[in-house]
Amino acid sequence: AAARRAFSTSMLVSATRCLLTYIVLPFVAPAFGIAAEVGPGVGIAIGLVAIASNVLTIRRFHASRHRWRWGYTAIALSVIGLLVVLMVQDIVDLVG
Repeated sequence: AAARRAFSTSMLVSATRCLLTYIVLPFVAPAFGIAAEVGPGVGIAIGLVAIASNVLTIRRFHASRHRWRWGYTAIALSVIGLLVVLMVQDIVDLVG
């Protein structure tokens, strides 16, 4: 049960990052007068939280010897890979 909760939490954090990055910050925030330039910084911060959450969940799945630990590991590593790509893009946006 704890491993499933951890899985749900890590996926929720990753999904929140995507919603903020692709919907809220580019479209909703400017409508309320919030600068679009805050997007990359927020994306990096949320990305770091999402990666940490995924890593902790991988550890929890393996510690509990859950039967789906390798399947979850593959999914989580894929999500982490995508988050790293997005964070690199955010860093490029901040620098450039």
